[in-house]
Amino acid sequence: MTARKHVTTGNSLLAALPQKELRQMMDEGILEPAHLRLGEVLHERGERIEHIYFPDGCVISLMAVADARMTLEVGLVGPEGMVGIAVAMDSPVSPVRALVQRDGVALRMSAASFREQLEHNPTLRREISHYAYGLMVQATQAAFCSHFHLLESRLARSLLMMRDRVRSNALHLTHEFLSHALGVRRVGITKAATALQQRGLISYSRGDIRILDGAGLEVAACSCYQVVKSLAGPQ
Repeated sequence: MTARKHVTTGNSLLAALPQKELRQMMDEGILEPAHLRLGEVLHERGERIEHIYFPDGCVISLMAVADARMTLEVGLVGPEGMVGIAVAMDSPVSPVRALVQRDGVALRMSAASFREQLEHNPTLRREISHYAYGLMVQATQAAFCSHFHLLESRLARSLLMMRDRVRSNALHLTHEFLSHALGVRRVGITKAATALQQRGLISYSRGDIRILDGAGLEVAACSCYQVVKSLAGPQ
């Protein structure tokens, strides 16, 4: 008898499923790999969600969009989570723009298949419910942070959140993206990044950022980082 292959995934939500269920979804084509490109928009605010994505190495930014110029990152999704959570709440339409911030592989399933899996798979339903709470924490802190905390501290928080998801101190984040994510002008990002660099916490050149002092950057970050990490961040 041929041994059944062991299916591995770097996505925490899928990894929590029993091997038999995960293998069946892969074998039947319910879950399929998709390579996501930097800058790719998976869905816009107000668009119907056609696919659910489970990152396995890539990172997706969830952006609240007021108009073409006014945006704010309200969630960051890495291998700990999924994109398309609105479908789990019986909404076919996305409230945010889902933008690929770090390219890589994700496992994808159709929204229809996802609804069916939630109905018949209590383990997945439980994991998704817990993750939905985590995204709510992220969105709440993003709103609070944008109003009450200094930009330098907010930038430190953003860099640490990305580090936790890519598990690396080497990041690629342009001034343009950071300005959209934090809802400020590019000149503000330049000043904040320069301040962190002068303190020896990061190095920054042409969008390539390296965290030099992680502990120091955590001290520089606002309290929102620890709140999100303790309640909703990657473990």
